[in-house]
Amino acid sequence: MTAVNAAGWRPAIGEAGDAPPAVATMSGDRGLMLEEPLSFELGAPGKCGVDLDEPEGAPVAGLARFLRRQAPALPGLTEPEAIRHYTRLSRQNYAIDLGPFPLGSCTMKHNPRLNEKVARLPGFADVHPLQPQNTVRGALDVINQLAHWLVTLTGMHGVAMTPKAGAHGELCGLLCIRAALEARGDARSVVLVPESAHGTNPATAAFAGYRVESIPATADGRVDLAALKGRLGPDVAAVMITNPNTCGLFERDMKAIADAAHAAGAFVYCDGANFNAIVGKVRPGDLGVDAMHINLHKTFSTPHGGGGPGSGPVVLSEALSPFGPLPFTARTADGVVHLVEEEDAEAMGHAQGFGRMSAFHGQMGMFTRALAYILSHGADGLRQVAEDAVLNANYVLRSCEDVLTAPFGASGPCMHEALFSDAGLADHFSTLDVAKGLIDEGFHPMTVYFPLVVKGAMLIEPTETESRAGLDRFIASLRSVAERARAGDESLHSAPRFAPRRRLDETLAARKPVLVWQGTPGVPGAPALSEIGGS
Repeated sequence: MTAVNAAGWRPAIGEAGDAPPAVATMSGDRGLMLEEPLSFELGAPGKCGVDLDEPEGAPVAGLARFLRRQAPALPGLTEPEAIRHYTRLSRQNYAIDLGPFPLGSCTMKHNPRLNEKVARLPGFADVHPLQPQNTVRGALDVINQLAHWLVTLTGMHGVAMTPKAGAHGELCGLLCIRAALEARGDARSVVLVPESAHGTNPATAAFAGYRVESIPATADGRVDLAALKGRLGPDVAAVMITNPNTCGLFERDMKAIADAAHAAGAFVYCDGANFNAIVGKVRPGDLGVDAMHINLHKTFSTPHGGGGPGSGPVVLSEALSPFGPLPFTARTADGVVHLVEEEDAEAMGHAQGFGRMSAFHGQMGMFTRALAYILSHGADGLRQVAEDAVLNANYVLRSCEDVLTAPFGASGPCMHEALFSDAGLADHFSTLDVAKGLIDEGFHPMTVYFPLVVKGAMLIEPTETESRAGLDRFIASLRSVAERARAGDESLHSAPRFAPRRRLDETLAARKPVLVWQGTPGVPGAPALSEIGGS
């Protein structure tokens, strides 16, 4: 009989910590853990899931030179083979619908099905950017309503809805700042970025043509206010602050930072990727922020990454709003929401806008999902989002700080994410071993080796959507792996042992990737995984 462990669930195989029985199978499969070949190995020349008629007649004039000389080197699969192949692969893919993604700085939260249902309604799912405005009044109204609530929640003056993602939003904010400086004839060339900021911040500033200078952090993981004030001057265009920062801490001096930057003639850009930790509780506009992007997937539950496309609206202060990009929505005197384009900009008092961030108006599906999330939660629900996100992160921090080093644990409560390091592990054990050990426990690893200000960083963001029971399960697994690393359990060096593939030589895989199939369709002939850095 399988014992129930302290966290209340049964290990999948034997007692806790036992390895699976070393029994080989003819198929290579182990129960429902399927050994899946490549599609090229499954396929065979001449096989196809559909009947394709030979083309009749001569090719259209002028196109003959584009005809293929030979068939494309694609795997030949029947429909059942193709469906089964990709379904079996999907079983090996970790997803937010399977378990938590404890990625610090990435806020991978549950996407409520209500939002998905609303986004699939006719008129939203099938809207086209080239439709006449009088046929998409409802869609424009949704964009305008969402814009209103984003401005309200942040305490700002205006918002640009067209940026497609966080870094795109950062660029939008800096272009607004550049346009505002040019309008007053002020040529500034430097952007200050603290060590605790997101990595995209200095990259975006450099891309926008600014010289980036770093501001150090204090021992408690926050911006060194004295160092920042000492560097401000007539060449500084902006300060880019991530708040809450990448160490999972709130920048308590945010208002003082903004006041000092404004007194020096600079603007304040806030990376709003971590807005999930303060939504409904803190308005960045009240702290002196001039521009801030909002990742809708991080705070308002729209799909992340491959489930996108993304959306990164940028809220703007009164000083920057006139310089925002086109197009934007506006409710006119007739009570109807219109789309303001270049020909309308001057009449709407927006002649100083720097241009466009994208060809059209933004990501309609993401707007619809985000508005559904905001309206279904209400003011009290959004406050609870922030409170629960912070509570969950502190629960993880305090539950594991005795087995993992918490570099800023003494600085007080964290915000939305708990930060650990590998400083307390046994010799020759590292953050990577802990992360790979978590895979064997059935969890996606946390963010590793970031932020760079902490050696061997492990950054964990549970979000508000994880239950107490779910967190207890994750914490028990993390503690178990950490205790094994502290005790010098050599088996961790070979983790993961229970995953479809073992640990890769990631350096070799990055330097010598095998990107092209070189075998014969229908014949096993792929490079051995050891050749691309694995076993």
